[in-house]
Formats: sequence, structure tokens, C-alpha cells
Amino acid sequence: MRSYHAGMGSNTGLWKKGRLVESFDAGIFNVRRIECSSDSGKQAVFTSIASRDWAIVVPIVEIEGRWNCVMVRQYRHGADAFFLEFPGGIVEEGEDPARGVARELEEETGWRAGRIIHAGSISANPAFLENVFHIFVARDLDFHGRTDFDENEEIETVLVPLSELRQRMGKGELANAMMVSGLFLAEQVLAGI
Repeated sequence: MRSYHAGMGSNTGLWKKGRLVESFDAGIFNVRRIECSSDSGKQAVFTSIASRDWAIVVPIVEIEGRWNCVMVRQYRHGADAFFLEFPGGIVEEGEDPARGVARELEEETGWRAGRIIHAGSISANPAFLENVFHIFVARDLDFHGRTDFDENEEIETVLVPLSELRQRMGKGELANAMMVSGLFLAEQVLAGI
């Protein structure tokens, strides 16, 4: 595959961060405006959003000979709608993302994973988001049924057949872009199922 660079050498286009112009703490993220300068001498103020990393887990369980994903349905304020998603959340300060998703899986669904497999880490939108989005697959699940929701969480656990999920992903309640990306990377781990 050939790559094309319009008017750019391999080392041009790098921007260096300078002075913090403005910052707004919005609780779960911080909006920052930073003066930057490029290798070629350009100067501009760019806005970025700083947040802790995010992580989700794609839990797979076989029930009566059929592969299912353990998912959660919850209301999302930004879209003012319900979404069907993989368990996960913000990675706590100093927490290993794999441990974090194992904890979130249990707290949100009552399922415990015997194995957590890293499927990949990506940037949700590198144009302005500074954090990383981690995707894991959970296997060898055991249901104990005890949940421990955060103060403002209202969650319904739903088992979705994997074959149905593959067909529905990207539509309706399954239109969260992070879940679509998560399933894509998880599929590489699940290739044998």
C-alpha cells in the first residue's frame, strides 16, 4: 500500500505544546486551550479535552450451545436515549485497565470473568481527545448475580446472541461508536467462535 503526503516531509507537521491559555474543569473531563507552534513556524491555539482513559469489556458466554454477549442497557444523557453497551467505564487513577474492566463487569452485571484478554487500545478522536480507549474480551464467565452500581447508575443486564449482535451493531440502541469499535477489535480475538 502506498501512502501519500501532500506537501509534507516525513518529519514536518509536528506541533509543540506551549503555554496553557485557558482551562475549564467539567468534572469527568477538562477542556484546555493551549498555545502551540509547528516545525514550520506556524502558531495557533488548539483546544483539547483531557480525561482519564476509558475501557470496555466484551463478555462472551456460551448458554445452551449459543454464544452470547453480556451487555448493559442504560440511559445516556448526551443523546437523551437508551443504549445497549458493553460493560466498562473510566479507568481509575493508577488502575490497570484490565483490572478495571473486570471490576466493572462484576459491578454492572453480576458476571465474573475467568480470563480478560486485551483486544486493543485506540484513540476515540485524536483531533481533540487526549485519552486512550481500551478494549478487552472476557471469557470463562461465572454468574454470581451480585451487582454494585455507582450512585447514579440505573442498569439493566441483557444477554444478546453474538450472531444477532453482529447484525444489529451500529443501529438503534447499538449505535454507540465506542461499542462498534470495541466489537470490531474483539472480533479479532473471537475469530474462532
